[in-house]
Amino acid sequence: MTEIRTPRLLLRRWHDDDLAPMADINADPQVMRWVGDGAVRDLEQTAEDIERWEEEWDDEGFGLFAVELLGSGELIGFTGLTVPEFLPEARAEVSICWRLGSQFWGQGYASEAAQATLEFALTDRGLDRVISISRLGDDASENVIRKLGMEPERETAHPEYGHALSVHAIDLTEYQA
Repeated sequence: MTEIRTPRLLLRRWHDDDLAPMADINADPQVMRWVGDGAVRDLEQTAEDIERWEEEWDDEGFGLFAVELLGSGELIGFTGLTVPEFLPEARAEVSICWRLGSQFWGQGYASEAAQATLEFALTDRGLDRVISISRLGDDASENVIRKLGMEPERETAHPEYGHALSVHAIDLTEYQA
């Protein structure tokens, strides 16, 4: 079982009891504002998401980690690696992404989890390159992306919703520098 420990977090595969807290996170309009069309997701949709994320682990050897606080065991969201199927021009890429409950914002958890995930991608999984896709205006995500050392690569539009997206990237040589 793949697990990563950071000073404050445990990144791990999904458990059955993660469904309700992740559904609560997905039901928060503030959290979902920058995701897809901004719509919240219910319990059933979250269950489908988790099932899909676990299938990606089985198919690709990477996926989205459940992120829990080491001190309390509380699920605070996810971070991980995924193939961005929603963006045709990036389907051959691997993207790093994250989503945390709003009560956990501003404490460095997203950066801590994302940094551990990036190291996992480039050193453990042997990927040569990782991208990150964010919606223009999502300053909090842009801040995490900068902390990862990712460089802006291009802007594009979401193929379904039309909003502007920014694609950042880092390769193994840039990461090691």
